[in-house]
Amino acid sequence: MASATVTQIVEQLKTLSLLEASELVKEIETTFGVSAAASVGAVFAAPVGGGGAAAAEPEEVQTEFSVILDEVPGDKKINILKVVRTITGLGLKEAKELVESTPKAVKEAVAKEVAEDVKKQLEDAGAKVSIK
Repeated sequence: MASATVTQIVEQLKTLSLLEASELVKEIETTFGVSAAASVGAVFAAPVGGGGAAAAEPEEVQTEFSVILDEVPGDKKINILKVVRTITGLGLKEAKELVESTPKAVKEAVAKEVAEDVKKQLEDAGAKVSIK
């Protein structure tokens, strides 16, 4: 029988999103100097009932995203250029080169929330954008 504290923690864990669970694992690894991968691998590699079938590896959760500028309509180019400069901090020449060389990454290796915000800003300016 688990203690009340353990039961309470387990109930809280059940409410976490995948992103929050990933952040929690990283924080535990950093705080306690352990690796969750080793213990998870050992659990999946353990034979079950003598079946000997290969264990499935846990699916990796994507935590970093890239915002790709796919298309820039000619009549929206100036507005999109302004947004790209604001988002990236690039100078006029560099931002113009980025906008004219679509498809091109505007932001790379950012959190999903940041990627969605950047995408919305660019789409509001008239660009066609994707997140990968």
